[in-house]
Amino acid sequence: MCGITGWIAYDNDLTTQRPTIDAMTQTMACRGPDAAGVWLGTHAALGHRRLAVIDIDGGKQPMPVDHDGRTVLVTTYSGEVYNYRELRAELERSGHTFRTSSDTEVVLHAYLEWGEAFADRLNGMYAFALWDPRTEELLLVRDRMGIKPLYYHPTPDGVLFGSEPKAILAHPDVHPTVDAEGLAELITFTKTPGHAVYQGMHEVRPGHLVRVRRGGLTVRRYWALEAREHTDDRATTVAHIRALLDDIVARQLIADVPLCTLLSGGLDSSAITALSAKALAEAGRGPVRSFAVDFTGYTENFRPDDLRGTPDGPYAHALAAHVRSDHHDIVLDTAALMDPGHRAAVLAARDLPNGFGDGDTSLYLLFKAVREQSTVALSGESADEVFGGYRWFHDPEAVHADTFPWIAAGLSGRFAGGRAVREALLDTGLLAKLDLPGYEARRYREALAEVPYLDGDTGHQRRMREISYLHLTRFVQILLDRKDRASMAVGLEVRVPFCDHRLVDYVFNTPWSLKTFDGREKSLLRAATRDVLPDVVADRVKSPYPSTQDPRYAEALRAELRELAADRNAPVRPLLDPGTLAEVTADGATQDIRPGAELALGMNAWLRTTGTTLDV
Repeated sequence: MCGITGWIAYDNDLTTQRPTIDAMTQTMACRGPDAAGVWLGTHAALGHRRLAVIDIDGGKQPMPVDHDGRTVLVTTYSGEVYNYRELRAELERSGHTFRTSSDTEVVLHAYLEWGEAFADRLNGMYAFALWDPRTEELLLVRDRMGIKPLYYHPTPDGVLFGSEPKAILAHPDVHPTVDAEGLAELITFTKTPGHAVYQGMHEVRPGHLVRVRRGGLTVRRYWALEAREHTDDRATTVAHIRALLDDIVARQLIADVPLCTLLSGGLDSSAITALSAKALAEAGRGPVRSFAVDFTGYTENFRPDDLRGTPDGPYAHALAAHVRSDHHDIVLDTAALMDPGHRAAVLAARDLPNGFGDGDTSLYLLFKAVREQSTVALSGESADEVFGGYRWFHDPEAVHADTFPWIAAGLSGRFAGGRAVREALLDTGLLAKLDLPGYEARRYREALAEVPYLDGDTGHQRRMREISYLHLTRFVQILLDRKDRASMAVGLEVRVPFCDHRLVDYVFNTPWSLKTFDGREKSLLRAATRDVLPDVVADRVKSPYPSTQDPRYAEALRAELRELAADRNAPVRPLLDPGTLAEVTADGATQDIRPGAELALGMNAWLRTTGTTLDV
């Protein structure tokens, strides 16, 4: 996994702009700690930071293809193509020769052989740029599910691009500005495809290509979820899902560096860990190494709530014992969660204060500890979106609400460990101007208009196809972006087997009645993997990623809010409601402030450190 960036300028000679492309590339150093590279042409400057995973010595970038002494194609590439070995063999049969063992070189030759249609052949997670010096055209490509990020910023004579906004913002002609719509996107839980929050900046949509020419840029979709008739019975469906999972996990265990799994003790991560253990044992490469996050005293003092009924620890240990993994618990305390350096690192990684508070900090610290022993980790992320695991999938009120179901379920506060809303401390005049309910409604209508249907989709089946589509195109993007930023901040590659497009497409078209055939969430996944799981794990009720229950965490947030309230120069002060701020910071105040406090404090640090202008 890597960090990429670049600058295309048709009215400029970029061979004289090395300092600028170096600065843009340096912002991606966390994503690629192993090596740095730059390629300069008259109208193209490409930068790359490498995290070496496959072909350690031969995979250096930017990587060119030369013919008769001149460069015919060059790429700066981030990601993994899991079927690169099959593609390489097919290309060799067509006469292509290779000088490395990397998947990067396979992508280059695949484009030379098949043109834009090459994207249809790729299986993996990737975001990359291809520059053709012969035609002076750039192609930006992002994987089908949007696992790897890719941003671009059109300019009067070309484009700037990067794995993260910070790479683009390092260019001297770009100033970070956020307007009212960008601020609404930041605060709400909508994650609009293509929206990058910053003015003038866009995110390449999942499954899309962006081609840049002298005359401008064009966008083309090469993959999308489609409605197809599902004719397999239950037994065939379960068997097919298991066969897909076996193939997916085996492909994603390929690496030339230490590898592990992330294990929470839930069905999703346990299935991936168990299947990995099985595949590694069969290949004589075991045991699997697994990691779990925990908080000091969390299991012993756990208090069930309406979101989390059980602590993760006992279940993670049960699975680890069952598959005999080399297991490690990463135990965090409140001091680590509140450490200013850790929170600053999280904000720098995410570029925006739109995260999950202590959930982001703990994820970052987990990945930091994992990175000390492994370079690649397999995760159970996205199984809930694919198989229908969240509780609101099964809550009639949330399902039939006229908005995104996770918003109807009140996720904006509860996921972060509280019941308040994120915008609780914001100025009422600002909220009226932003019209967050109206913004959410507009984005919801846009998403519904995209949903593909079969003629036979009626009633509950039709609605659940909509719910699945919303999660697979909107909600999953929130979590994939979070996972990518937290992991790449420490140079850890996290792979997401449940996002394999073959599995996503197959399960999306499985009728809802079959997805819940046993009356529970994720029936198909449980049936497909039960043979490799202990019953206590297979039968566990869904529990989201943990959030600290230590009351000292909320107290520490309140103390920071008091400091902010006393700082007349705090950049976020004009955005906050003075009365509410005074109320929640008063002596003896007991209001639930976590989501609102985390947003306010994060926005203050963001505005102060980035110099972002709010045009609202």
